[in-house]
Amino acid sequence: SPQVSVLRVLNSPTTTTTTMAEAAVVVVAPLGVVGAGDGATAAEVTTTANDIAKDSGKVVEEYRNYSDNMQTSIVYNHYKQMRTNQCAAFTERMMKKWTSFDHAKLTVKEAFDKLEGYVDSSDPDITLPNVIHALQTAEAIRAAGEPEWMVLTGLLHDMGKIMFVWGEASDGQEGTRTGPQWALGGDTWVVGVDIPDSAVFPEFNKLNPDYGKAEFKAPLGRYTKGCGLKNLQFAFGHDEYMYQMLLHNKTSLPKEALAIVRYHSCYPMHTHDEYKELLEDGDKELLEWVVRFNKYDLYTKCETEPSFDKLWPYYQGLIDKYLPGTLDW
Repeated sequence: SPQVSVLRVLNSPTTTTTTMAEAAVVVVAPLGVVGAGDGATAAEVTTTANDIAKDSGKVVEEYRNYSDNMQTSIVYNHYKQMRTNQCAAFTERMMKKWTSFDHAKLTVKEAFDKLEGYVDSSDPDITLPNVIHALQTAEAIRAAGEPEWMVLTGLLHDMGKIMFVWGEASDGQEGTRTGPQWALGGDTWVVGVDIPDSAVFPEFNKLNPDYGKAEFKAPLGRYTKGCGLKNLQFAFGHDEYMYQMLLHNKTSLPKEALAIVRYHSCYPMHTHDEYKELLEDGDKELLEWVVRFNKYDLYTKCETEPSFDKLWPYYQGLIDKYLPGTLDW
C-alpha cells in the first residue's frame, strides 16, 4: 500500500510520494489539486517505510515506543487503567450509554471545533492536538492517490474522541492531557475472550476483571467459530463510538471505511493476527484495508502542522458527499 513523505506533503507546493517497502507502486499526486489535473508537477521517489519515518525525524522502530519516551509515564498509566477497567460489563454499559446519540446535533466541522484542543494521552508519537493528526493522516492518503472515501476516513477516524465533551472522568472519558482517557483512545482488543499477550503492556492483562474466567477462555471465549467481525465486542472507545455513529447517521461511506474506523486501534487483530478463529468470509479482506490505512495513520505523526483553514474547503466537499448536514452525536 502506498505511503507518503509527510513533511514534504505538508511543506511543499508539490507532493513527493513514496511506497512502503512491500509495495512496488509509486503514486504521484500534487497536494491540493489531487484529481484536478491542472499541471502541478511532483518528483517520483521510491522509499521504504524507514525513509518515510526519517522525514518526520524518526525511524520506523521509534514509532509506538512505549519504553523510552518522554510521554512514557502518561502512556503507561493510561494502559494500566484501561486494562483494569475495560471488561465485558463495562463495554456493555458504555454501548447502552453512547448509542442513543442524543448528546448533541452538530455538523462535522462543529464537531472538529470541539476537538480542537484534545491531545491523546495514549499516543507516544505526537503531542499535538488530535485534529492535527487527523489532517496529517488524511493529507498523506490524498497525496498517495487513494480513493476519496479513504481520504475522508483518514480525517474522521479519530473523531469519536469527541465523547470527552459529554463523558465523565470516572468512565475514563476526560479530555485533559493527564486526565483519564482510557475509554477514549488507546489500542483495543476483543472483549469476551482472553486478552492476548501481543497487546501492548501484556503485564497488565492480569488486572482485567475478566482475567481467568472460564467463559472467556481463548481462542473462542464467549463467541463461536467464524462468527464474524460484526458480532465481536471491543474495548470501548472512540473507534466503536464513531463506527456506531456513522451507522446511525446513515453515512454512504463503504464498508471498508467503516472497518477502518472500527478496527484501526485493534493492533492484536490487524498487526498480530489474533482472533483469526472468529473471522468469517470477507473479514480478511476488510482487515487488509485496515492494514493499508494503518501505515498512513502511524507514520505520518510528526510535529509539523498542516493548515486547517486552507485545507478545509476540500474536505467539506467530501463531507457533503458522504456525511452531510447536521448529525446526531
